[in-house]
Formats: sequence, structure tokens, C-alpha cells
Amino acid sequence: MPALTIISTTAENAPMPLLLEADPSEKQVRTYLASSHIYVAKQGDKDVGVCVIKPLENNSAELMNIAVCPHLQAGGIGRQLLEHVIEQSRQQGLKNLTLGTGTFGYQLTFYQRAGFRVTSIDKDFFLIHYDEPIFENGIQHKDMLRLTLAL
Repeated sequence: MPALTIISTTAENAPMPLLLEADPSEKQVRTYLASSHIYVAKQGDKDVGVCVIKPLENNSAELMNIAVCPHLQAGGIGRQLLEHVIEQSRQQGLKNLTLGTGTFGYQLTFYQRAGFRVTSIDKDFFLIHYDEPIFENGIQHKDMLRLTLAL
């Protein structure tokens, strides 16, 4: 298997099929792509992961999307991509990296292992902002947890 490399790319070249693995609404994804930093994990010439970071005020940024090809998940690509983005954020002088995720599921554990802490709950977020209900393991996502990592 080829070594993993992580590159920056533009909104126009962002791998939309991968982005939709983490956020099923292309409409929502397009709202943040143009104003964000996009990192793509590649093995050889194949896009195998993607991460999108949107700069915010107060030396902060929000992790908007992180996804890995389904057949390669749980193999360390997501962890390497997240570590890369955290390091890039530190080098840019950011103080905090925030994100929003569902209130249950493997994603929450993934972020907590990386040091993110729950800071608030955005009630009914998935009900308000998505046209179609989002289910995971037979349970509908309704609320969003907001997590923060101090850099």
C-alpha cells in the first residue's frame, strides 16, 4: 500500500464524494468549502481522506468535515489526518479548534481520543439544518455536541 501524503487543495478540487461520507448534505458542504482550508489524504494518486477547517474569529477554527473512504476506515488515516490538521492549526497560531458532531457514535469517541472536550449542546441542530433525517445504528441524530480542543 502506498504511503499516505496529505496535501492542501481548493474548494473546486475537493473530493465531494468523500465529503458527503461525513455530511450527507451537499448543500451544507458547499456553504463552508470556499471559506475553508481543505486537506486531502492521498495514497498514491487516490484520495482516501479529507478534512475541512474553517477559520473563525479570535484565533480559532472549526473542523467542518473529516472523512475517510469507508473501506479504509479504522486503519489510522483519520487519526493521521486529524493530527496533521491540529499541527497545522498550531503552526498558524490558532488557540482553539472546535467542531460539532452527533451526541453518540464512533465519531464522538474519535474526537475525545484526540483531546477534544464537550463544551455545549446545539439542541435540534440536525432537525433544523437537514432536509432528511440522519440515522446511525437505527437512532436519529437530533442534537449536536460542540467540542473544543485547546491548542
